[in-house]
Amino acid sequence: MSEIEMKVNGKSVKGDAEGRTLLSSFLREELRLTGTHVGCDTSQCGACVVHVDGVAVKSCTMLAADAAGADVTTIEGMANADGSLSVIQAAFQEHHGLQCGFCTPGMVMSAAALLKENPKPSEAEIRHYLEGNICRCTGYHNIVKSVLAASGQLDESGGAIAAE
Repeated sequence: MSEIEMKVNGKSVKGDAEGRTLLSSFLREELRLTGTHVGCDTSQCGACVVHVDGVAVKSCTMLAADAAGADVTTIEGMANADGSLSVIQAAFQEHHGLQCGFCTPGMVMSAAALLKENPKPSEAEIRHYLEGNICRCTGYHNIVKSVLAASGQLDESGGAIAAE
């Protein structure tokens, strides 16, 4: 066992982990941040996406030791400072971008990474970016709609805003 230090959701944390401990396991079991879900342990589903130093990564494929000293953001860190939902989380809620909720943390984290890279993605770009995230419930339509809404490309009724 070794002690690992990192910043998680803006706070410095320490925890013990074996060298083979995955970041997803460290977050869930050692730090008790259970919003990061593990659906496959093989990097297929995307439910475990977190941001490490600003980059979206599948935490089930990264060792906790490799995140030592890093700045990690989990779904718990996505809310606004006052505890209210972020724009992306609110869009997922408003546009029914979730059903069972299992994939939602990874979808939100991936959507945040996409919108950081491309603030106004097209529907095709959103679908392409989210290819590494699996949802068994929604059929993806409302997830894509949620990302479009978070990017400011839908009006209040959920229709597309005309390009300027």
